[in-house]
Amino acid sequence: MFTLPIRTITFGVAEPHPLPGGLVEEMAAVARRVETACRDAGYLVQTTRLSTRPVFDDLAGWTAPEIVGYGRDLQGMLDRVGIGFCALGPAMAARPGFPLDRLDAIADLLVGAEALNCTVQLATTELGIRVCAAGPVARIMRRLAHETDQGLGNFRFAMLACVDPGGPFFPAAYHHGPASISVGLQGAGIVAEALGAIDGLDLAAITDRVRQALITHAAPVAHLLERLAAESGLRFGGIDLSPAPAGEDSIAAAMERCGAGGVGGYGTLSLGAAITAGLCGTGLLTCGYNGLMLPVLEDATLARRWQERLVTGQQLLAYSAVCGTGLDTVPLPGDVSDDEIARLLLDVATLAVRLEKPLSARLFPVPGKRVGECTTFTSPYLVNTCI
Repeated sequence: MFTLPIRTITFGVAEPHPLPGGLVEEMAAVARRVETACRDAGYLVQTTRLSTRPVFDDLAGWTAPEIVGYGRDLQGMLDRVGIGFCALGPAMAARPGFPLDRLDAIADLLVGAEALNCTVQLATTELGIRVCAAGPVARIMRRLAHETDQGLGNFRFAMLACVDPGGPFFPAAYHHGPASISVGLQGAGIVAEALGAIDGLDLAAITDRVRQALITHAAPVAHLLERLAAESGLRFGGIDLSPAPAGEDSIAAAMERCGAGGVGGYGTLSLGAAITAGLCGTGLLTCGYNGLMLPVLEDATLARRWQERLVTGQQLLAYSAVCGTGLDTVPLPGDVSDDEIARLLLDVATLAVRLEKPLSARLFPVPGKRVGECTTFTSPYLVNTCI
C-alpha cells in the first residue's frame, strides 16, 4: 500500500476578469481550509490552484498592453496570498472571428509571471480546426523557449483541441459556471499496484484491476472533496483519474510491470487502451482528460525510453488516439521552425476533432540544443533526456 498524493486541488473561479484582490484572498483562504482538511485525512496535497474564465473573452475590449499589465497585477495578488498556480484559460482561436493578432500577447503575459498559465484552443468538435491559427501558436512556443529561463515558460502553455472547461490539470484547466472544486491525482502508483499482480498482456484483467484499484484509492478522495466542496459552498466538478506521473513515480514503469515488454514496443497501444478503460469504468464523477498521461519530461522511465529511441512523437500521437492526452512535455530541438511546430499542432488537433476527444500539445523547443543532444533542465518538475 502507498500514500496517494493529490497532485492538484483546483478551484474554479466563477467571477469574470479582472479579478479583484479581495476575491483572490477569499479563494486562497478556502483553498487553505480544504488543503488542511485533506492533510488531516492523511493525504499529501502537492498543490492548490485557481482556474478562471478565459481571460481573452472577459477582457475582449482591452488592448494587449492592458491585458499584460493586468497579468502583472494578478501575479502580485497571487504572490501575496501564496497561490503559485493560476490558469487564465484559452484564447478561443478556433472561433472564426477571434483576432489572431491578440495571440502575441500570451507570450508577453507569461514571461516573468511564474504563476500564470494560458492556452490556445485551436479546434473544437463544433467548429473544426482553425488552420491559420497554428502558426501563431507555434510562434508563442518559440518565444517562450527563447525568452524564459531554460525555455520553461512552455511548461505553462499549451495548444488545446476539443478541451472542455472544468478539468483540474494545468495548463489546460479553465472554468465555466458556478465556483467549483475539481481534483487530479498523482496516480501512477495506483496503476503500478494494479499491474504488478498481472502476468502478461491480459487486457481484460488489466482493465478490471485498474478499475478496482481506482475505486479503492480514488473514490475516498472524490467523496472527501465532494463533501468539502459542499461545506465551502462550491460545486464539486469531479475527479480526473488520469494517472499523472512524477519522475521515478512513473506511469511507463507501471506499464512495464505487467510483463508486456518495454513501453514503445508492440502491445503498448493495447495496454494503454486497457488502462484507460479501467479509468473510465469506476462510476465516479470524472472530469478533464481522464486518460493515460505520457509526458516525456515528467516521467523518468518514459524519458529513458525516449532517449533509447523506443518511443517517438509519432508513437505518442498514436497512443493518444486510444488513451492519452496528446503530446505532453515533448522535447524539440531549439532550432525547430514555426512551420514544423505548426504541422505537429495540426496533427494533434486533427486527431482530437476526428475522434471527438480532448487532446493538447505542450511542446518544449530547447534553446541551444540540437537533435541527439541531451537536455539540462534544473526544474524539480522535469527529468532530462535526449532530443
